[in-house]
Amino acid sequence: MLDAQLITSKPVLYVCNVDEGGLEDGNDFVAQVRSHAEAEGSGLVVICGKVESEIAELDTEDRDAFLEDLGLDEPGLHRLARATYELLDLQTYFTCGPKEIRAWTIHKGFRAPQAAGVIHTDFERGFIRAEVYGIADILEYKSEAGLKAAGKLRVEGKEYVVRDGDVMHFRFNV
Repeated sequence: MLDAQLITSKPVLYVCNVDEGGLEDGNDFVAQVRSHAEAEGSGLVVICGKVESEIAELDTEDRDAFLEDLGLDEPGLHRLARATYELLDLQTYFTCGPKEIRAWTIHKGFRAPQAAGVIHTDFERGFIRAEVYGIADILEYKSEAGLKAAGKLRVEGKEYVVRDGDVMHFRFNV
């Protein structure tokens, strides 16, 4: 029997690099690529490489002013990252400690034990429960004590489907 390594259908994301004038409405080439992408159900992101390189060299205040002058809400790389996550059906959850907040990439639809397994397989095997709140909540209430006082911290079990932007603290048994 022949062992065939067949190529399967992969999601496609087209990235069009335009000049500054084409950032807002694109150009004729972008229109052609957009038409092709729509016909095959693919994604499309328009960026200007020159602008992106300039943005990378600016501090936050100057970057915001530069983007505003161009009529943009955010850098193209942010749009590219978001489109890529969407195309690959990915999302992010966070773990938060006293010294750092860390982002973890998971597939949409992962349950809490699967998300814990991304950190370490022992977390998935010994999963007991997860303490969960939203990333926006920690930014608003500043601490877990503040979250508890506001009733924003909840306990979820093995069937909980993780949401994009959840902050999770896992309880597990080794």
